[in-house]
Amino acid sequence: MNSNKPEAMPPHTPDATLDPDGEVQSLRRRAEDSYQLKLALPVALSLEVIKEMAPQDTQLLYHELRVHQIELEMQNEELRRVQVELDAARERYFDLYEMAPVGYCTVNNDGQILEANLTAATLLGVTRNALVKLRITHFMPLAQRSIYQECCALLEAFGKTQTCELQMITGAGRPLWVNLAANMARAADGAIILRVLLKDVSERVRQDAMLQVKNTELERARLLADKANAAKSEFLTSMSHELRSPLNAILGFAQLMETGNPPPTPAQKSSIDQIIHGGWYLLGLVNEILDLATIEAGQVALSMGCESLAEVLTDCQIMIEPQSKARGIVVSFPTFAQPCLVRADRRRLKQVVINLLSNAIKYNRQYGLVNVSFSQPSARRVRVSVQDDGLGLSPEQVANVFQPFNRLGQELGPQEGTGIGLAVSKRLVEMMDGSIGVTSRVGVGSVFWFELALAEGAA
Repeated sequence: MNSNKPEAMPPHTPDATLDPDGEVQSLRRRAEDSYQLKLALPVALSLEVIKEMAPQDTQLLYHELRVHQIELEMQNEELRRVQVELDAARERYFDLYEMAPVGYCTVNNDGQILEANLTAATLLGVTRNALVKLRITHFMPLAQRSIYQECCALLEAFGKTQTCELQMITGAGRPLWVNLAANMARAADGAIILRVLLKDVSERVRQDAMLQVKNTELERARLLADKANAAKSEFLTSMSHELRSPLNAILGFAQLMETGNPPPTPAQKSSIDQIIHGGWYLLGLVNEILDLATIEAGQVALSMGCESLAEVLTDCQIMIEPQSKARGIVVSFPTFAQPCLVRADRRRLKQVVINLLSNAIKYNRQYGLVNVSFSQPSARRVRVSVQDDGLGLSPEQVANVFQPFNRLGQELGPQEGTGIGLAVSKRLVEMMDGSIGVTSRVGVGSVFWFELALAEGAA
């Protein structure tokens, strides 16, 4: 034996970065090395032999035994740590697999369920022990099995995850709609297995069915509304034509009486004026109704062209002047430094401007102001605005201002009207590929505006 005292072996520090399987293999190798070292030592030493050993040899033997004891303790500690990690891994597996929000099943090539998590068993309404060994098609009505079989055929043909939606029946006989996803894998023995995921979509399918019913009801209601609207338009058109003839006759005879010889007396003249005023009002009402009915029936033919906005506003200024003077309203119009051409039907554009000006004067304050202006909100569009300083409109009134026959609470007011003009104006502007709107503040006034496209080549 070597009489020199050997250096003590450093304690072994385990590598914390190894995975559990690697650490187990490392411990196994170290145990085998330790076993081989033990074989090299005497199997048993009698007390007499130990007494006859030199002190240095006895100390060396004691040292070797102590080193092996410490190493065994370290190996036991590592084994305990690996066991704790394995237990934690099992808990994570339970959380991720068993308690997943969707059902997982492992199915063999014959459709038999080999494994299933608790969610799948709960979803299908049976215990997991009862679920395993059953065929997955056991929970599918005959009419739905072809969907699953087609999904499996596509999976086998392309090898990629396939999904389908089908109805299943729980163990209690309750229908259940699921989204089924399947992919292919191989078991430890090489056999082909399917990983099947089941997600409950019954609530979404129920809502889709309800939405379909609602859509069908809405479509039926829309068809009835379209039919009623067509009947209304046809009635208005017919009645407007029927009313025009007698109104024209009434106005004609009233004008003859007004210019007759001998001239009417002052009392007669007053009555004739009332007849003429009422006749013109009724004729205007009939014309507006006929105009609206014609537009809604799609029977208006526009003559679109390049129109000078300055000329149209000048014509409207002349036409609206008598009404503004009668009310003491001052109306200001813009001046144009250069020509401004828009794409529009000239006659219909005048109709829109006159309607906006007439309303601005009619519903303004006594001796109020009306300002007509224009601007370019974008490079290819021009906006015309008609601003008044009347009483203004509430948000609820603004929301309904373009509805036909809606006078926004002015039915009992002193101003005559039908509530048709703005509705007609909106439809005409939209037919000319434009847009129309209003901004208003109660007590401040309103700004009605419309936009049209600039003509090609216009600045």
